[in-house]
Amino acid sequence: MSEEGRFTIHLRQQEGFLINVAFDWKRVPDLLMDEPPPLGEQQGPNASRMLAAAAANCLSASLLYCVFKEEPPENCLRAEATCIMIRNERKRLRIGGMEIRLIVNDQVKESARFARCKTLFEDFCVVSASIRQGIPMRVTVEDEQGLVLHSSE
Repeated sequence: MSEEGRFTIHLRQQEGFLINVAFDWKRVPDLLMDEPPPLGEQQGPNASRMLAAAAANCLSASLLYCVFKEEPPENCLRAEATCIMIRNERKRLRIGGMEIRLIVNDQVKESARFARCKTLFEDFCVVSASIRQGIPMRVTVEDEQGLVLHSSE
């Protein structure tokens, strides 16, 4: 899971606030990003949504890797990312916090490694650990019935 070093992603404005994102991996298709109205036309996610998705994805991958290593079973985890938007003292819109919910099925919950992993996985997520240095974040792991198995802030 290591990705040490540097990488470069290229962005090119097309029209208005519609921006094409070209990733550094050849097999990954380009992504269109846009702003919501009145600036853009909401033809793609904006940066705040990408940040929330990145945090949830990284936490999901970190938990799955810890529990199952390279071969996690299919459809054993779902995630929800909530981004809390606030205005700062200068009335500028900012991300005031994030809440990430990971919902795991019985295969994850009953795994021999889960008890240990639920206390470790957050520390190995590059994105959420970096975000937490400036944005409060709450992370919970729940089973499919809503029972909280892990929670941290």
